[in-house]
Amino acid sequence: MSDLHVVASVQAKPGSEEVVRNGFPPLEVASRNEEGCVSYQIFESTTVDRTFVVVERYKSPEAFDAHLQTPHFKAWMETFGEHLTGAPVVHILKAISEST
Repeated sequence: MSDLHVVASVQAKPGSEEVVRNGFPPLEVASRNEEGCVSYQIFESTTVDRTFVVVERYKSPEAFDAHLQTPHFKAWMETFGEHLTGAPVVHILKAISEST
């Protein structure tokens, strides 16, 4: 079975960009240390204001589901959710071509 690729994006409320930006590093470190996490990287969009994109890769769908139940993910959403314009937009990806 191939890895599960996920792209999630959130948008900070106006004036909350710094709060959201500064909240990501602990989540990134904790997520990378999860047993089923292959990679986890956070980006800030240069084309859409106040938007942050998380590119994630897991060994299985179950590993991604486990990530969503971790204390660090739940705590991040509880702490920083009020600084977002809405819920994260999550894309679970399926490859349509072979990688080389």
